[in-house]
Amino acid sequence: MKNSDILIRDPKGKAGPGRAGLGKAWKYFWRMKYLYLLLLPAVIYYIVFKYIPMYGVVIAFKDFNFAKGILGSPWIGFENFRYLFALDNFYQVFRNSFVLSFIRLVWGFPMPIILALLLNELGNLHYKRVIQTIVYLPHFIAWVVIGGIIINFLSPSWGIVNQIIKELGGEAIFFLAKDEYFRTIIVASDIWKETGWGTIIYLAAMAGINPELYEAAIVDGANKFQRIWHITLPSIKGLIILFLILNMGSILSNGFEQIFILQNSQNLSVSEVFETWVYRLGLLNGRFSFATTVGLFTSVVGMIFLISADLLAKKIGEEGIF
Repeated sequence: MKNSDILIRDPKGKAGPGRAGLGKAWKYFWRMKYLYLLLLPAVIYYIVFKYIPMYGVVIAFKDFNFAKGILGSPWIGFENFRYLFALDNFYQVFRNSFVLSFIRLVWGFPMPIILALLLNELGNLHYKRVIQTIVYLPHFIAWVVIGGIIINFLSPSWGIVNQIIKELGGEAIFFLAKDEYFRTIIVASDIWKETGWGTIIYLAAMAGINPELYEAAIVDGANKFQRIWHITLPSIKGLIILFLILNMGSILSNGFEQIFILQNSQNLSVSEVFETWVYRLGLLNGRFSFATTVGLFTSVVGMIFLISADLLAKKIGEEGIF
């Protein structure tokens, strides 16, 4: 038996790890101290801004009052949830949030993978870096700026898109006032902004693929499409499934800024999602219990989708995230 496997019992009779095991753990920690030091800011961030605020979830079960505080506010159980589900437009907002998230997932999720595959096939390294830099620069532009550009481009009065339509003999279209165009504009602008940034991780994964696999495939007569299908995609399949599972966890989250900037009174029937709904009914009116209730509801739904996707991934032979 190894020394590290020996359990030492304290005077109370409880078993503890052997001194040799603790010594090895401490030596490992000290050897990796700089990596743990780099990890420390991220750990602090998640503790301060993610875990500690979770205590505020109890507001969803209280009639929250600023003067009384969280602890002093009276408990009302599930009354906030009953009120939420009884609202007339709750199911419309739920449908809008789910449909828009689903469209984002269907169209937006494959785009970084496709772009990464295309960039990976470029032989000229300088050209590849230039293209990659250009496509991920929009990620750093704020939605306020992008929203202003979209509104001006699609304006029925002076927008360049409508100017082209008029020159071709058509009539100006108020795109942001029509329900049938709103989701397309949202998803297309989101793809344009975030696709380039999403390719970075996939390109990094592709860089780790053994080049001898491609050389062997070329010798066997495989073309580029066959090499992508049989080597590249299987090599990054685990990463793709991991990101797909994580995306399923935010199935009802569409972000506030983009939607709010492009939203107006004429497209509310399709643009009102949980983020903007909470802002109007909860925060502007000071109904913080209601806002917390909606946030908790969307989080629970996201968790259900996340766990379901993880279980499905395990059933098809993947590792999942749990």
